[in-house]
Amino acid sequence: MSDERLSRVRDRVRPFPDFPEPGVLFRDISPLLKDPVAFRTLIDLLEDHVRASFPKIDFIAGLDSRGFLIGPPLAQRLGIGFVPVRKKGKLPGPTESISYSLEYGKAELEIQSDAVEPGQKVVIVDDLLATGGTMCAACELLKRLKAEILECLVIIELKALKGSEKLNSIPFYSLLQYD
Repeated sequence: MSDERLSRVRDRVRPFPDFPEPGVLFRDISPLLKDPVAFRTLIDLLEDHVRASFPKIDFIAGLDSRGFLIGPPLAQRLGIGFVPVRKKGKLPGPTESISYSLEYGKAELEIQSDAVEPGQKVVIVDDLLATGGTMCAACELLKRLKAEILECLVIIELKALKGSEKLNSIPFYSLLQYD
């Protein structure tokens, strides 16, 4: 991976101290989304990683809501479908749902019951991995549908929060890491 390409992406991640509460350093990807060259570079880097790692993949599953920003263009580049994993109450038809704990409370995720077939290969994407609660919940939903989770893929990992440890044996990849 080119240091220049990675720097172009890293340079567009903006730190916000004391958000959403005092003591938290929020990593904002809004400047990355506003810069078409940096955003294209991000998708290029993710595409290169996925192509090199997985010769056969059926779907990208994106987490509500920022996984929806990177998942569809990545899936489109790979020539595969995109599956949304949404907050409860946003999907029509039969769904699977799960409750889980967040850093700041509780939440629920859902996926449509027919989103994937048993054995289909899926990479789950989101913008950030912090404590790992949302990603673990998404993994559980896809396991219920008997999908084969190839990897959890994020732009940013907050290493000090050790979220990747919660993923147990599921492979994990982050483009950028912060302590």
